[in-house]
Amino acid sequence: MNMYRIFRAIEEIDPEVYERINTRREAMKEFAHVGKKLSLAALPLALGALLNKAYGQSNTSASVVDILNYALTLEYLEASFYSMGAAQGSALIPNSNDLTAIQKISADESAHVNFLKAVIPQLGGTPVNKPNFDFTANGTFPDVFSNYQTFLAVAQAFEDTGVRAYKGQAANVMSNSTVLQAALNIHSVEARHASKIRLMRRVNGFSNSVKPWITGNDTGGIGAVVQPVYAGEENTVQAGVQITGIGGLSISASAASEAFDEPLDMQSVLAIASQFIKS
Repeated sequence: MNMYRIFRAIEEIDPEVYERINTRREAMKEFAHVGKKLSLAALPLALGALLNKAYGQSNTSASVVDILNYALTLEYLEASFYSMGAAQGSALIPNSNDLTAIQKISADESAHVNFLKAVIPQLGGTPVNKPNFDFTANGTFPDVFSNYQTFLAVAQAFEDTGVRAYKGQAANVMSNSTVLQAALNIHSVEARHASKIRLMRRVNGFSNSVKPWITGNDTGGIGAVVQPVYAGEENTVQAGVQITGIGGLSISASAASEAFDEPLDMQSVLAIASQFIKS
């Protein structure tokens, strides 16, 4: 791994990156120092530490409490959605294995809600109230709780949004290691939910082309109505480095985009969620 090349690529994107750390000379000296002491496998961790120093302490307009209340709103949405779906039983979900999976996901989302409602007061904040939801999205999904195909399609959109939303805010809660760890744990659970829901869509024959992960900005057969959830997922550049063809390897744009989940900013996530919120 050519770490100097990666850092030079970052410099092209952010000319002030060295000043964020110290100076260019000192940064490169630090790079050389860790490069001599660490194995090749450990070098990415060293790079992460330097980038954390560069970007991890940046000021943000949203406080940690604001971000947790934002996350709580999303968790309210998912918890309510799965609770209502599971309550339909066999009238919506055709087999016991799928029903068990939906019940487990529902329990996970409820646990996330309870955790966030408990931790926000400990940080001096007040948890936001649970909104009123319209899971038909004002008639866009009129059969969401009577058609299993529609239910799983909406579930996929929610889970994929959740994964990107948590990644989008991770850097903004780095000042509190406990909150960061919890957020990353929830992020990993959301990713497992997303993979499971996608597999359930495929197994039930609702989308034979859907994969357990996102490819490019493909919606997995749902269509343009959920396209905002996948905007930007076609990115193939990470840390300023073009992944396609990296190191002379034959890596396609699809494979490069599949290797990373892209963060989604708060404004975009709230725009998606607002379609399902009545008040």
